[in-house]
Amino acid sequence: MTTMATTPGEDGSRRNWTFLTNHGHVLLAIARNPTARLRDVADEVGVTERAAQAIVADLETGGYLRRTRVGRRNEYTINPSGRFRHPAEADQQVGALLGLFAVDPAPDTTTEP
Repeated sequence: MTTMATTPGEDGSRRNWTFLTNHGHVLLAIARNPTARLRDVADEVGVTERAAQAIVADLETGGYLRRTRVGRRNEYTINPSGRFRHPAEADQQVGALLGLFAVDPAPDTTTEP
């Protein structure tokens, strides 16, 4: 299971937080592996399988992904043109975030002179 980043608070206490929400982490995990089992997504993100299921349902309802049954497994298709929900980022598409965390960057097609 993945652990959260811990930083010291002003009073010396340790607080757990990350820049991305669990919804963002689940979306990224699915983008990396569209046929992953939710149990594996939950382990990667550090949430329960039930929480991962609820998050996937939220993402599907919001139009960020589509779930297709393939045999006994689900396969997920991400909608990269979906917009962020917060008004401060509503003009941005989630595809840009996915691009930042792509596992295999596109090969460099430029040639050296």
